[in-house]
Amino acid sequence: VQVVESGGGLVQPGGSLKLSCVASGLIYNRATMYWYRQTPGKERELVATILNGFGNTRYGSPVKGRFTSSRDNSKNTVYLQMNSLQPEDTAVYYCKAWYGESYWGQGTQVTVSS
Repeated sequence: VQVVESGGGLVQPGGSLKLSCVASGLIYNRATMYWYRQTPGKERELVATILNGFGNTRYGSPVKGRFTSSRDNSKNTVYLQMNSLQPEDTAVYYCKAWYGESYWGQGTQVTVSS
């Protein structure tokens, strides 16, 4: 199983960014997908959960109303659309696939700064 994130970068406060995560080597539409983020010295924080099947989503309180996640089962891909980004959103963002066990990506850096 391989999980690969992409789309991170530098963005100004108030801007938007869209992350992608491709998972391969599993029956993707049966996997529950997650987005986490982590800053130095802090525990990894759950950002979004995208359930298998219909792809219902749940969001952590800090991002609710600003971030939207969706999945495209035909492309084995989950997305994280991040709007109204703030400096406190700066972190390494990780994608995780749950398919009997957890499979993590390598992370992608998101920096929000003017």
